Amino acid sequence: MDNSNGYWNATLGLLGRILAIWFLVSFGAGILFADALNGIHLGGYPLGFWFAHQGSIYVFIALIFYYAKKMGDIDRQFDVHED
Repeated sequence: MDNSNGYWNATLGLLGRILAIWFLVSFGAGILFADALNGIHLGGYPLGFWFAHQGSIYVFIALIFYYAKKMGDIDRQFDVHED
């Protein structure tokens, strides 16, 4: 029972961190801090606009790969991996 609690704590901790990054990038950079970020230009576009339309997609894809890697590490750590 103790091993399963550690596994779920590690899994939920990872999900919490990923969701926090997702929130900060999508809602924070795209909406809340857009006015402050729009003073910086990236590729000719205001940075807040870029995050809302392009940057968030890149971050989401990176989060998918990060999640897959870290879940594999957690599975191996708690000996519940498939290979």
